[in-house]
Amino acid sequence: MTTWHWVRHGPTHEKNFVGWRDVPADLSDKDHIQRLRAILPDRGLLVSSDLIRASATGDAIEGGDHTRLPNAPDIREFNFGVWDGMHFSAVAQRDPDLSRAYWENPGDVAPPEGESWNAAAARVNRFVDEINTAHPEADVIAVAHIGVILTQVQRGLGVSAYDALSHTIDNLSVTRIRWRAGVASVDVINHSA
Repeated sequence: MTTWHWVRHGPTHEKNFVGWRDVPADLSDKDHIQRLRAILPDRGLLVSSDLIRASATGDAIEGGDHTRLPNAPDIREFNFGVWDGMHFSAVAQRDPDLSRAYWENPGDVAPPEGESWNAAAARVNRFVDEINTAHPEADVIAVAHIGVILTQVQRGLGVSAYDALSHTIDNLSVTRIRWRAGVASVDVINHSA
């Protein structure tokens, strides 16, 4: 059994879309980071998205008995294309029908020059499957982004993308998903330390 401990990176305090833009996380709450470390396994693999907000969070929670894997672009946040850096209201004004469809019918709808939910989920799923195959008995601490984590909640619960979007994933929270014989089960979603 491979157990994934999905950690959402520290807060960015951004008020606009943040996808592939490389903005830093605020990791100043050392007490919260210590509490987070305490609920994660002492041993196992640690992997982060290659975006600085995730990789720096990974650095902050890394323990001496973790095996750090290379930062992984496959667990980057969704690519929001031209929407990245725009406020939600500006996106709605620029692309009213498209932005509404993006949230109400997530799947194949993509932002201009960006990627759809299904494309992002396929990218993340491939990565998870590769790690599960290579490390069938590991604890994997994966520091990633809200969209990435929600694709795995969707997969683990067997729900639609729309239903997965109803879940909250707070910064520095843990979502635990266990994989046994190719089948996922979701143990906890959005556990805050």
